[in-house]
Amino acid sequence: RDSQQAETERLSRWEKWRRTSSKSLKKALSEVKGLSSYLVLWRRDIHSIEGKFGTGIQSYFSFLRFLVLLNFVIFILMFSFVILPTIISKFGLFNSTIAYIPPKNIDDICTIYKPSGNKGLVYFYTYLKDLLSGTGFLEVTILFYGYYSIDAVWISIMRYNLPLAYLLATFAYLALSFLWIIKRSVEGFKHNLVHDADPFQSYCNKVFAGWDFCITDPNAAQLKHRSLQYELQTDLQEEKLKQKIAERRMEEKLRIYSLRIFINIIVIAILSGCFYSIYRVTVFSQENSNVSIRNDTRTDLVNLLVQYLPSMVITLANFIAPLIFAFLIKFEEYTPAFEIKLTLLRCVFVRLANIGVLLFSLWSQISSCGSDNCKPCGYNYKLYPCWESDVGQEMYKLMIFDFIVILAVALFADFPRKLLVTHCSCKLVQWFGHKEFEISDNVLEIIYGQTICFIGTFFSPLLPAIATIKYFIIFYVKKIVLIHTRKPAARPIRASSSNFFFLVVLLIGLLLAFVPLGFSIARIPSSKACGPFRNFNTSWEVIPDTILQFPTGLQQFLFGISSEAFAVPFFVI
Repeated sequence: RDSQQAETERLSRWEKWRRTSSKSLKKALSEVKGLSSYLVLWRRDIHSIEGKFGTGIQSYFSFLRFLVLLNFVIFILMFSFVILPTIISKFGLFNSTIAYIPPKNIDDICTIYKPSGNKGLVYFYTYLKDLLSGTGFLEVTILFYGYYSIDAVWISIMRYNLPLAYLLATFAYLALSFLWIIKRSVEGFKHNLVHDADPFQSYCNKVFAGWDFCITDPNAAQLKHRSLQYELQTDLQEEKLKQKIAERRMEEKLRIYSLRIFINIIVIAILSGCFYSIYRVTVFSQENSNVSIRNDTRTDLVNLLVQYLPSMVITLANFIAPLIFAFLIKFEEYTPAFEIKLTLLRCVFVRLANIGVLLFSLWSQISSCGSDNCKPCGYNYKLYPCWESDVGQEMYKLMIFDFIVILAVALFADFPRKLLVTHCSCKLVQWFGHKEFEISDNVLEIIYGQTICFIGTFFSPLLPAIATIKYFIIFYVKKIVLIHTRKPAARPIRASSSNFFFLVVLLIGLLLAFVPLGFSIARIPSSKACGPFRNFNTSWEVIPDTILQFPTGLQQFLFGISSEAFAVPFFVI
């Protein structure tokens, strides 16, 4: 103590002030961090779910919270750099004006675009149809690509290049999503790696270091107690299954492997049937909806059903296939954690490939050049004068229909089943019993919707806002369904492995979204009648056009970076 006092006396005033300030800053940051934990979205709700249903189901709701925050940040990005400058220029705020550049070397027939906006007196159901399909009055709003037909915005003396901002904002939200998912995946991977490295160490951590001694509330203590109980139960269940697998005889192994091969053949047949059905239905819908636009003899209801036919069949395939996979996987005798992973992988091919088939059929129609329809513009301008808005409408319909189905299943399937099981003593009803909360099916449900958002944001800049509201409502719907209509899982699931695998599947969805977006931006000719890229052959051409305005040395450097010789190895790495 004497030596410390002597050392303190020898310190200069500056050093004393620096040490005191450092201690005060650390204390203040610690207090701010403690207070910020109370501001975390749905903190109490998720802790309550963890205590009642285990960490596996809690990981689903934490994942849902992450998607709400991710979509909100993407919306802020698109709103700040694309939507807000357009609104400011349209209404002439802050002494702003719009700059239009007349098209060069473009056939006049390519610039004709007459949106189907409602004019005059219309019926209420027409507005409802437009709200569900994204046509009519919605087609000419900030919701879709075609509204942003501006070449530049002048705010006072500053020129804002909207086409460049539109493309860079698209790259920014994709890069942000990629880095955010990678960051969270690495954290989950470390936890997963520690657990798999030494199970005995995991048990010791739970038994001797699992309790939080800062807990003072009795309810919080009870929830923590239940959470630890579920984790230990999960570990014991997995060890029991591993022991059972180790004790299998050769005959039993042959039986299980033969059964797994047979089940996988059935799964491949189901996947092939889904893909073919989606392709045929999408082609049929595109051909007949285009006919109905030219010939107004059909009713609005039939027209709406024809437009929604791909969405309905895709949703039906997404609903039926996971049920079949969940039934089949019970006969394959995997551990609960691997069972979820395999079911997710099977379902992800159904859901994400369905979106790919839809986009492929759309682009085949857009690029269909029968009778020289594409010669003047490079795309089928007669059927798709603003094809980006058409793609945005398809993504919008998928998003809305998916949301309607989730609400409908909760209202017309889950709650009636709960009432029947509770109040009806019929043996058949009791045999169905209370349903468990299927984590794999629910996770694929929201990853499917998020992949739609990743792809559709370029064609519909307000789609992230819709996704944020959608997932916000879904959280409460799923919470009510879980508490009132579901029973705890018979085989608990560990949260650490679940969180990591959920993010890996989401990352697969994001990487798959890069393909159609990259193809749309770099290969398909942009619409000449709408959008910010009217004066460019493709959306990507705004980048080299901007670079040509830079000094020569900087031009050579940037063109070298953007060349295929550099870009392809860079993105692979």
